[in-house]
Amino acid sequence: MVALRDIDHRFVASKLVRGAQMARDGWANLASWLADLLPKGLYARALIIIIAPIVVLEGVIAFVFMERHWEAVTRRLSESTARDIAALIEVYDTANDDKEVTKLTDMAREKLNLSMQVLPAGDLPAVRPKPFFDFLDRALSREISKFVRRPFWIDTVGQSKHVEIRVQHDNAILRFIATRSQTYASKSHIFLYWMVGSSVILLTVAIMFLRNQIRPILKLAEAADAFGKGRPVPDGFRPRGAREVRQASLAFSEMRDRITTHVDQRTTMLAGVSHDLRTVLTRFKLELALLGDSAEIQSLKSDVNEMQHMLEDYLAFARGDGGEVASDTNLRELLEEVQDDSEIYGKQVELRIRKRRDELVLPLKRQAFKRAVTNLVSNAARYGERIVIRAATEGAWLRVEVDDDGPGIPVEERSNVFRPFYRLDRSRNQDGGNSGLGLAIAKDIAKSHGGDIALGESSMGGLRAIISVPL
Repeated sequence: MVALRDIDHRFVASKLVRGAQMARDGWANLASWLADLLPKGLYARALIIIIAPIVVLEGVIAFVFMERHWEAVTRRLSESTARDIAALIEVYDTANDDKEVTKLTDMAREKLNLSMQVLPAGDLPAVRPKPFFDFLDRALSREISKFVRRPFWIDTVGQSKHVEIRVQHDNAILRFIATRSQTYASKSHIFLYWMVGSSVILLTVAIMFLRNQIRPILKLAEAADAFGKGRPVPDGFRPRGAREVRQASLAFSEMRDRITTHVDQRTTMLAGVSHDLRTVLTRFKLELALLGDSAEIQSLKSDVNEMQHMLEDYLAFARGDGGEVASDTNLRELLEEVQDDSEIYGKQVELRIRKRRDELVLPLKRQAFKRAVTNLVSNAARYGERIVIRAATEGAWLRVEVDDDGPGIPVEERSNVFRPFYRLDRSRNQDGGNSGLGLAIAKDIAKSHGGDIALGESSMGGLRAIISVPL
C-alpha cells in the first residue's frame, strides 16, 4: 500500500509539473505573439503609450456617462412623457362629447407639446423590428407599461425627429406624437463630439511633438550609419532635441573625433614604417643586383621579393582602409581596372556587368574596394585557370561575385579562411607567398562599407566569393 501511495504521489506531482510547464509555455507563446504584433519603431511605440491611456480614459468616461447620466436623463424624460399620456387618457375617459375631446387635444398640444388624435377603434399596427440601439424603445416601453396599463404600440424608428405612440382604448385608438427630445437625451452627442474633438486635438499635438523629438534620434542614427560606412556625416547634423538625445549626439561626435584622430595617427605611423622598410628592401635589392646572377643570389632575390609581398599584406591589414573617405565611384571603371591589373597572373579574367540604362555610380572607398576585389581575384588566380567577375544590383545592395574553376574550399572551412594568418594546409611554410591575409583584408574592407563577404560554390565548380555592400 505504501508503495502504491508513493507511486500515486509521484504521478500527481509529475502531472502538476507538466501542467505548470505547459502553462509557462502558453504564456511565453502569448507574450511572443503580442511582441510580434506590437510595432518595432520608437515613434509608433511612443504614440501607443500616449493613445492607449486616452482611449481607456474616454472609454471609461463614455461608459459612466452612458450608464449614469444619459440613461438616467432618458429614463426621466420617458417617464414624464408616459405620465403626460396617462393623464390625457384619464381626462379622455371623462370627456362627454367631441367638444371636450377637441379641447383636450388643444391642451395636449399647447401645454404638453404632444400631438393627440383620436382614431377609429381597431387593432394596433404590427410590431416593427427593433433598432439595433433600442435603448429609447426599451425605456419608453417600460414607462408606458407602468403608467398607462393598456395595450400600446410605439414607433421610435419611422420619423427621425418624432416618436409615435398608439394606445388601444375601449372605443378608439389614441395616437400621440412627441418630439424625440421629449423622450430621449438627444443633446448627449454634443458631449461625445467634444470628447472626440478634444482627443483629436491632443493626439495631433502629441504627434507633432513626438515627430520633433524623434527626428534628432533619426539624424543621429543616420550620422552613425554614415560614419560606420566611411561616408561623410549628413549636412546639418548637430546635437539637438531632448537633453538625453543631445548627450548621445555629443558622445557620438566626441567618439567620432577620437576614432578619426586615432586612424590618422595610425595611418601616419604606418606610412612612415612602410617608407622605412621599403627603403631597406630597396637597398637589399640593389646590393643583390651588384653580386651577380648565381643560384644563391637568385634565391636571395626571391626571398626579398616574398618578404616585400608579405610586408605589403601586413601593412595593408594593419592600415585597413587607411581612413579613406567614400566618394562617388563608377563601378564599371573600377572593375575594368581590376581586370586590366589581373593580366599579370597570366589567367583568363572575364568581366560581366548586368546592362543598365545608366552607369552605376555609388559611394565607395575606391582604393580600398578595389583592393578587396583584387585580393579575391588574386586568390582565385592562385588556384584556378579561369576567373569570372560579375556585378549586379539586388534591391538596395550591390553584389560583386568572383568565380573560379579551382578546387574550391570545403564548407566547414569557409568561415575560417577569413581569420588573419589562417591557411587551409595549417602549415607556416611561406614558399607559396601566401600570408593568409588576403581574404581577411577583403572582409574588413567590405565591413567598413557596411557590407560583408560570403563564400559559395561557383557555377564552374570552384569557389564563388561574393561582396555585398549597400548602395
